[in-house]
Amino acid sequence: MHSIQIGFGLVAMLVVLAVLFDFMNGFHDAANSIATVVSTGVLKPQTAVLFAAFFNIVAIWIFHLKVASTVGKGIVDVSFVDQHVIFGALVGAIAWNVFTWWFGIPSSSSHALIGGIVGAVIGRGGFSHLIGAGIWKTVAFIIISPLLGFVLGAATLIAVSWICRRQSPLRIDGWFRRLQLVSAGLYSLGHGGNDAQKTIGIIWMLLISANYASAGAELPPMWVIWACYVAIGLGTMFGGWRIVKTMGQRITKLKPVGGFCAEFGGALTLFTASMLGVPVSTTHTITGAIVGVGTVRGASAVRWGVAGNIVWAWIFTIPAAGVVAGLFAAASGFLF
Repeated sequence: MHSIQIGFGLVAMLVVLAVLFDFMNGFHDAANSIATVVSTGVLKPQTAVLFAAFFNIVAIWIFHLKVASTVGKGIVDVSFVDQHVIFGALVGAIAWNVFTWWFGIPSSSSHALIGGIVGAVIGRGGFSHLIGAGIWKTVAFIIISPLLGFVLGAATLIAVSWICRRQSPLRIDGWFRRLQLVSAGLYSLGHGGNDAQKTIGIIWMLLISANYASAGAELPPMWVIWACYVAIGLGTMFGGWRIVKTMGQRITKLKPVGGFCAEFGGALTLFTASMLGVPVSTTHTITGAIVGVGTVRGASAVRWGVAGNIVWAWIFTIPAAGVVAGLFAAASGFLF
């Protein structure tokens, strides 16, 4: 690995920028965690964001840092990474997040960051410094995670419908208003566990490249881990309200039993991806689960036009963030 000289002040500035991205990730993705529980009337919005933020942070004790390792060491050759790559990646991801939040589009903060890293590396040195296995694993889960969310959400609703077939709708509604607190907590655990680790990974990458951390270390410094989990929790607390309506009601109308099934299916998908070390999109996952639940009730229960618009946002996220990142990575040479 080559040694690069990055001043402490510049490293600190880039760490702050990364933590800001992590905060925006929580802010942008708050709707994923709370939309179903708010739209079904189980929790008020203010209570829901506090509930989700708490479980985002609790995830620090649940998950190993496999996703952080994939982002920090498994997507690009760390020996090529410098301050320009990190700066470009973060600016590209933040710019796409702000754009999609402003227009209420539930896009993926995760894939914006991956696109930013890839675009910044290409902008600085071409394709030869990318690690194909890590990138293809991430790209594959763009398709796998919503499909798995779809299948698990639908399967959970079918199972619940069969188990509760002899119960009155009023009793079922009462049960699942309580159970949705469990499913929302599990989903928020999965959200914090997968998404906070992406920012841990990019800060870890920066510290390794600047020789503030060893490439052979199994874990990044503890302050990095805590800073990222707390930042995503605070971002969730402030909430991305523009996206809640799209996720909670515009795709399909949800009742507590449907909200439980969507969150439970989404949570299982996130837990699986985190155990495999795959940085997936919580947005893709919960959208797939919501569509799966809606489809069980009948294809007409899903507003496919809204779902289609979301898919287009997924398609454009990585290239759009990558282009912005590549431009800023190239231009940053004139800044520092």
